[in-house]
Amino acid sequence: MTLALDQTAFREALSRFASGVTVVITRNANGSAVGFTASAFSSLSLNPPLVLVCLQKDADCYDAFMQAERFTISILAAGQEGIARRFATKGIDKLDGTPVALAPDSGLPRIEGAAAWLDCRTSSQPDGGDHTILIGEVVAAGATAAEPLLHFKRTFGRFEPA
Repeated sequence: MTLALDQTAFREALSRFASGVTVVITRNANGSAVGFTASAFSSLSLNPPLVLVCLQKDADCYDAFMQAERFTISILAAGQEGIARRFATKGIDKLDGTPVALAPDSGLPRIEGAAAWLDCRTSSQPDGGDHTILIGEVVAAGATAAEPLLHFKRTFGRFEPA
């Protein structure tokens, strides 16, 4: 028996979970870089090194990610709210004017100035309701001294130690 859930209450409850903000990028069949903003991101396994990120099935870049063998994840830094908003916008060239560096082995863009980055090989893509869960095997990673960008109660912010 499935219980009816108030979607507003569900969304409000989830908005209370502070999370980091990531931009995930791959290339489509034409070779153009495409991507999306995600706060639904997590480490999954240390051995092998796996992460997961959730992609909404109606995203503009959905088909590209379903075909992708590789993708990059940039963990955004404080001050990169504009990049997060840009990659959350449908119907635009998200990389136009976005500062990126290319990963040496895959040639995929990483967001410059990000707090960290992960280069991934697609491992699996299980169903997740209205999302698909992209599981990536991390093949390269790096971090900077930058403070992370956080998302909480539908707004961006910074981490403040307790």
